[in-house]
Formats: sequence, C-alpha cells, structure tokens
Amino acid sequence: MSYKPMKNIFKSDLFVRIALREKILFVKHLSIAIKSGMTLLMATQMIRSQSISRSFKKILDEVIKDLNNGAFLSTSLEKYHSVFGDLFINLVRVGEASGTLTENLIYLADELSKQDAFRKKVKGAMVYPMIVLFATVIVVTILMVYLIPRILPVFQNLKVTLPLPTRILIVVSNTFTAYGLWVFVGLVLFIFLMIILLRVKTVRYLLHVSFFYLPILRKVTVQINMASIARTFGILLKSGIKIIEAINITADVIPNLVYQRLLRQAAESVKKGEFVFKSLEANPYFFPSTFTNLLAVGEHTGNLVENLQYLNEFYEHDVDDFTKNISTIIEPLLLMILGFTVGFIALATILPIYQLTQGV
Repeated sequence: MSYKPMKNIFKSDLFVRIALREKILFVKHLSIAIKSGMTLLMATQMIRSQSISRSFKKILDEVIKDLNNGAFLSTSLEKYHSVFGDLFINLVRVGEASGTLTENLIYLADELSKQDAFRKKVKGAMVYPMIVLFATVIVVTILMVYLIPRILPVFQNLKVTLPLPTRILIVVSNTFTAYGLWVFVGLVLFIFLMIILLRVKTVRYLLHVSFFYLPILRKVTVQINMASIARTFGILLKSGIKIIEAINITADVIPNLVYQRLLRQAAESVKKGEFVFKSLEANPYFFPSTFTNLLAVGEHTGNLVENLQYLNEFYEHDVDDFTKNISTIIEPLLLMILGFTVGFIALATILPIYQLTQGV
C-alpha cells in the first residue's frame, strides 16, 4: 500500500499560508486531546475555537465539515497539501490506518519543533550581520546622494590634479545621482527575475548543485541535509511506513533537488532488492562515509531507526555549531566592508584638502 498523497491539489490551498508555530500547536493539542479520550471531531472543534489565525480557522472549518461527513483527517488535509506537506499528511494517514495516530502526531510535533528551532537559530545568527549590512547601505546612500554632491563641486573647481580616490568618488557620485533611480529599478527587476527563474526546476537544480562547489556552503549543505534525511527517514520508519515509501516521502520533503534525485534513485535500487546504503555510498561526495556506514550497520543489525536517530543528533550538533559561529564568520567581513567604504570616502574627501594645503 502506498501512502503517498494524491497529486490533485485543490485551488483552496494556493494562497493559504499558516505559520509553522500554528501547525506545531495544532499537532500537540490534537495528540493530547485524543489521548485524553476526545474524538477527533471534538478535538478539532476545540482547537478551532482556540485558534487566533483566520486562515487556519478556515482550514479547520473545512476539516470539521469533512470529518462530519465521515472523511479521514488525512483526506481532508490533502486539500491543503501545500500548507501541510507530504510528511505531515503521510504520518497522519499511517496513524489513522494503523491506530497509532496519537504516537504519530507526537513524532510529527517533535519534527516540526526541530524545524522551528533550526529556523530560529539561523534567523538569530543573521540578525546582527543584516543590521550591519543595512547600516552600510544607508550610510553609503546618504553620503553619495546628499553629502558628496555638495562637497565635490568645490574640489572640481580647484585648479589642481585631483587624487585618484577623489576622481573615482566623483564618477561614482555622479553616476549615483544621475542614474540612481534606474539602478534601483534595475536591482528590483533583477531580484524579481531571479525569483521567477528559481521557480524553474532546472535552474533551481543548478543552483543546488553549485552549493557543493563552494567550500563553506558545501559543508553546511551536506550537514543540514544529512540531519534532515536521517530525522525524516527515521520518523517515517518508526511510524510504520514501508522503507520504499519512506525513502520517496523523504525525497519529497527534502528541499534540495540534488538529494531528491539521489534518494529516488536509492528507492529504485531498494525495489530491486538492494540495501539503502549501497545506493547512497555510490555517491560519497554527497553522502559522507559516517552516514552510509551507520546506515549499513543499521540495515544489517535491524537497528536502522536507532542509527538514523543517532545520525540526526550527530549532524544536528554540527549544524548547531555552524549557526553559532556564522555571526562570528560574517560580522568581521561586513565590518571590514563598512570600514573600507567609509574610509575610502573619507580619504577621497581629505586628500584634495591636504594636497591644497601642501601647495600653499
């Protein structure tokens, strides 16, 4: 039996966005309510009455309506596939089919909580660098648009050969003043074009491939995906999903298209009777030996779920270290850029004055 959700997605989910935190609370409250003896319908109605999100209330209204008509919860959630995703829907589906809905909801709550914690770590690590970058842009813009144009005419009227930094600054300032609006429009159009291009799967695949050829990005990309694959694959197997379906669902959940392709190849190999690790270890550039070796031990000893949990913790620890150090890595670079920019402008402004006083 395949647990992969249907591909026909209803129009109702196209513009619906639900916060990850809202989904975590939904899963946690639902599992507790069912465990305490409430029916699925009563539990959903209770959660709906407590929700503060208008979008989520509309979704729960549809779910309640479907449950009243005798539908499964997973069937109702499929209408909002883009909101809940493959992992969410399949864990609910398997839980309903096997009578382990409460346990699967707990697994799901744990997975969503880990995703939420990781996003917060990355956002927290990027706050200070983004503030420095924003400050740099604001300072340079003010200098180039308002201050420099008022000072440079004085230098241009001097009957002396201006230093190279000052001449460069004059060209940049004149360009900024004359074509600043066009530069801004061009930048906006470029960003818009990139967003459109990234919707093309081939372009997105090439971008994901490029991550593996940049030293710092390669390491963290591998670590993040190994942690995510181990966690998702382990949860799916623990919840009772067959290994081939679990691999395919994991491929659907992983956002990196390179790993999606490799996991689907692994699923095809397993269909032919091979071990999972055999297909993965054929791609050592993407799957480290630590990952494939422990996968092999788990498959041979029957402890695959436990080994996947260990691998998840192992790689999550590496990712945690990276998120803690990312500010330390980026902050000095941004401060150097800010210092160089402001220093160059100051030098270009002071040198003509110094040259003039030397001439006097």
